[in-house]
Amino acid sequence: MDIDIGIGKRARRAYELDDLTIVPSRRTRNRDDVDLTWQIDAFKFDLPLLAAPADSVTSPDMVTRLGNAGGLGVLDLEGLWTRHSDVDDLLADVLSADDPAEGLRKLYGTPVEPGLVGDRVRDLKASGGIVAGALTPAKVSGLSPHAIGAGLDLLVIHGAVVSAEHVSSSDDVLDLKEFIAGCDVPVIVGGCSAYSTALHLMRTGAVGVLVGVGTGRSSRTSDVLGVGVPLATAIADAAGARIRYLDETGRYVHIIAQGDIVTGGHIAIAVACGADAVMLGAPLARAAEAPGRGLHWDTDAFHTELPRSVVVDVDDRVPFDELLFGPSLSAGDGRNLIGALRTVMGFTGHSDLKGFQKAEVMVR
Repeated sequence: MDIDIGIGKRARRAYELDDLTIVPSRRTRNRDDVDLTWQIDAFKFDLPLLAAPADSVTSPDMVTRLGNAGGLGVLDLEGLWTRHSDVDDLLADVLSADDPAEGLRKLYGTPVEPGLVGDRVRDLKASGGIVAGALTPAKVSGLSPHAIGAGLDLLVIHGAVVSAEHVSSSDDVLDLKEFIAGCDVPVIVGGCSAYSTALHLMRTGAVGVLVGVGTGRSSRTSDVLGVGVPLATAIADAAGARIRYLDETGRYVHIIAQGDIVTGGHIAIAVACGADAVMLGAPLARAAEAPGRGLHWDTDAFHTELPRSVVVDVDDRVPFDELLFGPSLSAGDGRNLIGALRTVMGFTGHSDLKGFQKAEVMVR
């Protein structure tokens, strides 16, 4: 619905996940009978959950942990683990200092080493799991051959805003459609937050689209740039684009929601709005095993020209397994994210994620 914001300008009303609630149905289902499996391209997962490519969340160890739990960790191939060989020791020193942000800024001042990109992927591949890595559009051409050559399974091309048509008079521009057509591994791209952008990204041949811009606990994109779309509306718009693209081609593209997803209820609402899976940052940074040691940040917190996120404290740290599978100690402790999703799907009677995307929602 459009509203007038002044003479000569109208705007759409949009909704965050917290603005919506899911309507229980007349038929309920045992939560243990709910199927949460999710498949993208040839890869099948027990959980519709990805860990964000943030160094405070996704170390090689956390990638392995999440893979063993049934999800997918995405390693930042431009992050600390591809800039330094001894990250654990360096982080231990920096994060215990009075000003961790200053120490982190220095660590990110070291350039990415292409050799380490390949080494990290090979190490993860040797552990036997599915290996996913993330690159920004500016670095894809130079670094992706090292990752793919080392055995990368899924490539994520990510940024604050990624479009299918970037115009520049000075830089070499990545042609997403051309790159994806010639890429030896499936590609997920994003973020985006509009129907038209999502549709164009789907037309590049990507197997999945990241949806969410200007959201997330550490993000300040909406403050610094004035850019962002409430996540529930962004997901629903992308789901509309997926329907159109499916009609055009018969090809289904997965929507992966990212941003202000903190609770199991948020995960459920994101799926009910049309997401196939969610990508989590800050909630997984709470894990006692997470490399951030109680802090969470995105790489663009240390952008040399225009930082768009900050280092934030996370809530009390808890074991990784309790975050995902419980038990919860109180109604507000943010644990048992997967159990909450199962419970909501049971309340609505849906047996799988595709069916749950049709769940009825209401504006609060």
